Amino acid sequence: MRTARPLTGTALAVAAVALTAAPAYGVGTGSIELYPATVAPGAEVTVNTAACGATDAVSGDAGAVGAGAFTLLPSAHEGDAVGQFRVPPSAQPGTYEIVARCSSGKRMTGDLVVTLTSTEESGQQVHPRGSVKTGVGGALGPDPVQTAAGVAALAVAAAGGTWLLHRRARGDGI
Repeated sequence: MRTARPLTGTALAVAAVALTAAPAYGVGTGSIELYPATVAPGAEVTVNTAACGATDAVSGDAGAVGAGAFTLLPSAHEGDAVGQFRVPPSAQPGTYEIVARCSSGKRMTGDLVVTLTSTEESGQQVHPRGSVKTGVGGALGPDPVQTAAGVAALAVAAAGGTWLLHRRARGDGI
């Protein structure tokens, strides 16, 4: 029993070192920052990374969302590279992996979430356009005559209800 504990401790230490070690494949991975990280189709996204250093050229790939390749250029912040791309208006909702690569071979990724609505930098809410075919129908149909008739019926019912309440309050009965 005494030998089992040291062996178990050694196995745990080896496992911990293995989990914290860098992956054995590729040159290395990192992350990129996306602003905003959640967008609606048609929005512009800014990509930022400091992982490449000041001397590396950085290229980006937003092909997963349909935007294609883009270039990241050195920014005012030392060592940062910044680039932009536009999400196509035809992009479907979902999570997409955006990739940036340093000329030294380092690969960085970040997740972009495309939704139907998104708060843009202006603070205004973007809403989806069009109708949803549910088979139930709406309260206000496309026919203005039917809409006017419905409003008139509601007005007559409200007036009649008010008249009956006044009669009852005066004691005239119904």
